[in-house]
Amino acid sequence: MAPRKIIPIDADWQFGRADVQGSSFLPVSQFPTNVHLDLLHHNLIPDPFIGKNELDVQWVGEVKAWQYRTSFKAPKVGSQEKAILAFDGLDTFAEVLLNGKQILETDNMFIPERVDVTALLKETDNQLVITFDSAYLRGWKRVEQYPDHKWGVWNGDSSRLAVRKAQYHWGWDWGPALLTCGPWKPINLEIYESRLVDLYASVTVDESLASAKVVLHAATEGKASKVRFNLSLNQTVVSDTVDVTKEGNAVATFNLDNPELWYPLRYGKQPLYTITATLLDGKDEVDSVSKRIGIRKVELVQKPLKDQPGTSFFFQVNNIPIFCGGSNWIPADNFTPRITKEKYQDWIKLMVEGNQSMLRIWGGGVYEDENLLDACDEQGILVWVDFPFACGNYPCWPEMLQSIEREARENVKILRHHPSIVIYAGNNEDYQYQESEGLTCNVEDKDPQSWLKSDFPARYIYEHLLPQVCQDLVPETFYHYGSPWGGKTSGDPTVGDIHQWNVWHGTQERYQDFDKLGGRFVSEFGMEAFPSVRTIDAFLPKGKDDPDRHPQSDIVDFHNKATGHERRIALYLAENITYPINPLEQYVYSTQLMQAECLSSAYRLWRREWKGPGREYCSGALVWQLNDCWPVTSWAICDYYLRPKLAYYTVKRELNPITVGIKRSEHRHPKDKYTRVDIEVKTKLEVWASNFTLDDVKIDCVLKGWDVETAEQVFSETLATSQQLSGNQTTELTAIDFPVKTPNTGLEGRTVVAAYLYRDGNLVARYVDWPQPLKHVHLQQPQNLKLKLSEDGNSVILSSDMPVKGVAVECEDETVKFDDNLIDLVPGEEVPIRVTGAAKSTVFTTRYLGMRS
Repeated sequence: MAPRKIIPIDADWQFGRADVQGSSFLPVSQFPTNVHLDLLHHNLIPDPFIGKNELDVQWVGEVKAWQYRTSFKAPKVGSQEKAILAFDGLDTFAEVLLNGKQILETDNMFIPERVDVTALLKETDNQLVITFDSAYLRGWKRVEQYPDHKWGVWNGDSSRLAVRKAQYHWGWDWGPALLTCGPWKPINLEIYESRLVDLYASVTVDESLASAKVVLHAATEGKASKVRFNLSLNQTVVSDTVDVTKEGNAVATFNLDNPELWYPLRYGKQPLYTITATLLDGKDEVDSVSKRIGIRKVELVQKPLKDQPGTSFFFQVNNIPIFCGGSNWIPADNFTPRITKEKYQDWIKLMVEGNQSMLRIWGGGVYEDENLLDACDEQGILVWVDFPFACGNYPCWPEMLQSIEREARENVKILRHHPSIVIYAGNNEDYQYQESEGLTCNVEDKDPQSWLKSDFPARYIYEHLLPQVCQDLVPETFYHYGSPWGGKTSGDPTVGDIHQWNVWHGTQERYQDFDKLGGRFVSEFGMEAFPSVRTIDAFLPKGKDDPDRHPQSDIVDFHNKATGHERRIALYLAENITYPINPLEQYVYSTQLMQAECLSSAYRLWRREWKGPGREYCSGALVWQLNDCWPVTSWAICDYYLRPKLAYYTVKRELNPITVGIKRSEHRHPKDKYTRVDIEVKTKLEVWASNFTLDDVKIDCVLKGWDVETAEQVFSETLATSQQLSGNQTTELTAIDFPVKTPNTGLEGRTVVAAYLYRDGNLVARYVDWPQPLKHVHLQQPQNLKLKLSEDGNSVILSSDMPVKGVAVECEDETVKFDDNLIDLVPGEEVPIRVTGAAKSTVFTTRYLGMRS
């Protein structure tokens, strides 16, 4: 029996319009591909990421017949062999012809398809033609076909609900409307008598972590009768050869003593075992498949808490409770075929360098590329996977449900070997949409068939169909009905996860009050900021010379898709800091400073609520969002070109293994219920330390204060000496009256306080607390703000004679990278920032709050 042959069908592709007679066909730009990439390659459309070109390319998504075609030779197919064309992904409504015969019709971007073409295949000159219809127009036809469904969405339009395609292609509040089509994933010709259909592992780790059982499963097709399984790590290999059952399955069990366990970043290493299945016909090897797995024990712990209502919601990996500080992920490009393996790795490297431990793959995109998940496996990032449903009321006619089930099963099979994946969730914010629209969702009604007859039929998908898929395929991985989900409503802060959008959206609360806005697990929250000025220059048609190069221009506004963004950015700026509109650079800095202050506040205050066993009051904070899909002003902390905003660095500091935090609060006590005059006012300082290492450590804590107007040091106190910080939790250090000479004379509002943690005499954590709001502080211009490059060239060192808020170090040379940024300075100290790529000739500049142009 000959080995299975896999021949990529990736050469000589052409594309063109099949609905226009005489239309010329042109070579594709790459393969896999989509129509926008190919039109761009031939300069047939302007770049939709520049200016307002998005508007000029909308016609592309309404063309009824974009066609891709190629010809290919095939090897001779033996009398016992079959030939299969395997389409990993066609976007979305496609008709496929081989040698003039229809072999496939598709209507789901996410389903891989396999077609037996043995009878049609020729050895030379096989003609493969794929014609794509408009998903947008087909979606609207389906909407009209089902008028009884209560159509409605947040973002995009209702036609997207009727199409199983990446929902963000219809546009979102951070992305453009670019309705793609094309062969977006590989196409291969397979020729074989027998093959391996699937390979996966079921892993059970003993409670003691001293042993593990790894059960390898293979599914086969054809007459080959044995499978040899290998499980290997480094040079150690264990092997077993087993018979294939009548049903085509093979199973082997390996019991491992002292397995090398996979841990999240900072808690241990990420060893990846290789599992291999080799299909045997006698002694002949006819097919082989390998995957990498991690051996780890994962639980989602939901149990009653001490002193607070509700239940916990935290991940425990290898018996270690984990506080998940991380980010949400959207597709890294509107045109996913051009995202390279290296770019995925670079995104995850940014997370790792930013001390983040979890990535949530949002439900309006795609089942993400395995290169992204491989990077998470390799670098220890936990992954939360949403199924691709978002912000709407999805229909459930029978054919749609069948398609969704196929889609879910095929993709969970592809994803399930990745050790980084610790949770699947049914959707993004669909329960919030249901609540906002008053759709029917009676929790007492447990009959799935009745849900299908309600005006919220998608409950059937999230609470019946997808749980069954996950139970069948990944029973060891927690399934969550949606995000957010838990309690009596999706916004219940005491059960499950929440999306906290009452900063920015909703009631537009102060970000200084995030401690009042927490939940057991905050899986979304955020604040917008402008991207790098370089990124703005890249999307302006004339770059630095563009007349629209100012914050309120038509084009700059166009590159912010959030409804009411002008008002909301202005609101949070006006509430918190003094800021100029011009120059653009200082305005961009102001928005990034505001975002940095907002997000660092959230992480600092919510991390404080991780208080140890039984008091896991908040166990996760995932910022919306890590990345962008195009150059835009958004909530991302790194822009489309992987340029970190200033918030990236402040979040990184708050996720350091050991941190210190301060909260200042004013307490007013009237002498009686009528007085407006006789009121006792006390300003308190609360100081805490978070130790997210697993070891107890002893620290000294010093608190110092400076008058922001005179630079005089007004106090210095040792708050703690040899204070034990228990591992993996926060310790409250003190709550004291604000230490000023004369309380209630305005000194509290002009005093900057810095807390320092020392371990064995070495500084391990530092935090500078400022009076709020910053706009009321009389900031002074430093006379002696210094920046110098260290002798070894590995650091820039900052110092100042005055308290300075938010010093950003900048460099025109983009090869120069900073390990930290946006530093608060106080007199009498030098703060080093590690830097790479700098030389003695490198020119650095600084920018800070209140700087005069």
